[in-house]
Amino acid sequence: MDIVQFIVITILFIPLYGLLIWSYFDPREALLFGNRWKYKEDPEPSEKLIRYTKFTSKWGMIGIPILLISLLPGIPLLIRLSPIVILFIMIMGALKIFASEDEV
Repeated sequence: MDIVQFIVITILFIPLYGLLIWSYFDPREALLFGNRWKYKEDPEPSEKLIRYTKFTSKWGMIGIPILLISLLPGIPLLIRLSPIVILFIMIMGALKIFASEDEV
């Protein structure tokens, strides 16, 4: 991947990164974004859904830079395999969130 392509992709990911930061710090509003017109009153999302939204936002903020770095040419194989490790950790974390219903 050319350095110009990397810069363009980075610039295009800035709004996505902003959306992930917003959904991490205000998950209730992020869940209702664009769907408020469907309800007469604001629905109250469950704690499990809020935890899942924060979890996916956090891993998106961690995973996007690692994915972009692993696409650069000249990167060692160990760093190129990091998206697979991140995917495994995300799946394990999601399983923990869904399995721990009774703890909250």
